[in-house]
Amino acid sequence: MRVADKNRDRRDTLILALVCMVCQLALAPNIGIGNGRANFALVFTACVAFNAGGRRGVLAGFFAGLVFDLSTTGPVGLMAGCCAATAYLMGQEGRNRMAGELAASMAEFSIAALIVSLIYHLAMLMVGQSSSLLDVILLRTLPTAFLTIIAFLPFAWYYSRSVGGGSGLSLGGRRRGGGSHLSTRGL
Repeated sequence: MRVADKNRDRRDTLILALVCMVCQLALAPNIGIGNGRANFALVFTACVAFNAGGRRGVLAGFFAGLVFDLSTTGPVGLMAGCCAATAYLMGQEGRNRMAGELAASMAEFSIAALIVSLIYHLAMLMVGQSSSLLDVILLRTLPTAFLTIIAFLPFAWYYSRSVGGGSGLSLGGRRRGGGSHLSTRGL
């Protein structure tokens, strides 16, 4: 039986948001390949969309994208729209998807990361922040998608191992009723 614990779900989503925001502001600008940087706003969006879906995923994607937009020199609203649309598309198939379909979730996220990176960097070309189409594809889109996929791996692994319902952010092998049990799920 799955018991909804909204306060726990909100708290766990807030913790995930803070971790991704710190990584986006402190880690991503310092680690790059070419002109590509990891997009932790998209990582957060995917985690919420795969685990909660629906309106919650779209709102999380919009606000994560807005934080991304406000922390970069790009147009405000571009990544917010990309993340919201991505969350809508990824969150349609059900909740707690990474626990049951890790490979499919990774494949879907990889495609989404590539498409979002391409759209974002093409828009940056249109506003004059990129020099050429070759720069957009080879030095920005591909490295950004690659680094974002690599950044998503620990989060995907964590969510695939999580036990419990709700947002999939269970911090240990405890049942919702308070008792503990041994889990043989990962064996």
